[in-house]
Amino acid sequence: MIASASFPALGTTALVAVTEPRALGAARRVLDRELAAVDEACSRFRPDAELVLLNRSAGVEVRVSGRLFAAVHKALDVAARTGGLVDPTIGATLRLAGYDRTFAEIRLRDGRLVRPSFTRVAGWVSVLLDPRRGTIRVPPGVELDLGATAKALAADQAALAAAEEAGAGVLVSLGGDIAVAGEPPDRGWPVRIADDHAAPLDGPGPTVSISAGGLASSGTHVRRWTTAGGELHHIIDPRTARPAVTPWKTVSVAAASCVHANAASTAAIVLGESAVGWLEQQGLPARLAGEDGTVATVNGWPADVL
Repeated sequence: MIASASFPALGTTALVAVTEPRALGAARRVLDRELAAVDEACSRFRPDAELVLLNRSAGVEVRVSGRLFAAVHKALDVAARTGGLVDPTIGATLRLAGYDRTFAEIRLRDGRLVRPSFTRVAGWVSVLLDPRRGTIRVPPGVELDLGATAKALAADQAALAAAEEAGAGVLVSLGGDIAVAGEPPDRGWPVRIADDHAAPLDGPGPTVSISAGGLASSGTHVRRWTTAGGELHHIIDPRTARPAVTPWKTVSVAAASCVHANAASTAAIVLGESAVGWLEQQGLPARLAGEDGTVATVNGWPADVL
């Protein structure tokens, strides 16, 4: 019997589910610890967060915690795997575009007064890591944003730790970035695909099942804001330093981990028309929902049942 708990966290909704109700308390405690740690290390909006301090020290080699070092290392690995389509050095252009505070705060302001601008993306190869000393050097003028990887990495780590500590199968979802660990339910974990992670459970959308690894959805409709230059969204194309121009409303991908699933779904949004072929080459099951209402599926992702 599956038991679950959901609550707001990291500017989104966190959910933990377990295959044994008795294990829910332990799994929730593990997730709480993971969320606190990733917020302290990787938030772009907490003045005391390590990432904020690192960005303020651009041009200087900075010794950081193991948590932040691992998160930046993973972000650079994702950038390499995606050929730079998902790049953590987009922080400055994302901030200048108007995503300069938590999304809850963005919703409260009069966006018509925001005049967006954009700046060149330096590229992930410009960030220097020294594993022996535990240091990171961000070039002058560069700001890191770990939004495409840190939350997914937290989901992966929390699911593994919770499954071990709770002694049960565990699913962790952080704003739709999903990781599972331990023994799954008999028919796998049911996951409903929607454009908005906050959509009601009985709302429209196909349901798929996963038993291992991760599943993530990336889209352009939820994190949008109004500016004097029109509506913008948070998925930046590093090649243009601007929000990606894409035919896709939402892309969902299943992979060996939540990090890899989220990297692929984000890269697909950026790639636009080329995304289907790229995902086929990657061998990743995926569903691509177009702005025009069409849906494409690749690599064994089940077709929508009408």
